[in-house]
Amino acid sequence: MKILIIINEAPYGTEKAFNALRIANQLNKDFPETEVVIFLMADGVNCAILNQNTPNGYYNIERMLKLSTRKGTRLLLCGSCLEARGLKSVELVEQAEISTMAELTKEITESDKVLTF
Repeated sequence: MKILIIINEAPYGTEKAFNALRIANQLNKDFPETEVVIFLMADGVNCAILNQNTPNGYYNIERMLKLSTRKGTRLLLCGSCLEARGLKSVELVEQAEISTMAELTKEITESDKVLTF
């Protein structure tokens, strides 16, 4: 089974990215045979920026993404979304792959389930 999770929201301000990553990490834990793909687009591309510094006791999206990719999640980022936000040359988490809308549509058609946040 393949599950695609699309995150459109910024890492902080709402809990949409947080909840999306909670689901991804739970899938990796409980269903390790499931292929999980995360596609970050719009303000969601900010989730993959390195060196996020959150207050103690507050969730950290960067750490959650790193945990997910260590467990096998593939992490794709919309290249034009990065460019529009001036983030094309910003350091990203290690497993981040710059991607395209063509690749997103391919991932959608190949996935058994698609979740959007």
